[in-house]
Amino acid sequence: MAPSISIAFFSADPVAGKRRPLAGAEELRRRNEELEKEVREATAREQATRAELEKTRERLRVVEEAEERLCAQLGDLEAEAVVQAREFRIQVKALAEELARARSMLGCGAGER
Repeated sequence: MAPSISIAFFSADPVAGKRRPLAGAEELRRRNEELEKEVREATAREQATRAELEKTRERLRVVEEAEERLCAQLGDLEAEAVVQAREFRIQVKALAEELARARSMLGCGAGER
């Protein structure tokens, strides 16, 4: 450990015969207490901010998982819609062909009268 020097900030009080702290030392002590209080408050704010950040990260993780599930469901629905559209198109084409045959049969039957 490095050597240190201690400086006492006292002055002699000739009336009481006691030593009292100098005004500068009192001011330093008071300022030091204020700074320590500010550090405690800043530390408390930092801890609260970290807790809020952790909550936000957790919410973000949940939202990302929900987004992934929704995207998968949307993909499934799109694939189902494509299949249904193909089936509908095939059905419409079959009905159109059936209608064309019926018209041609009616046209042939009307011409024979």
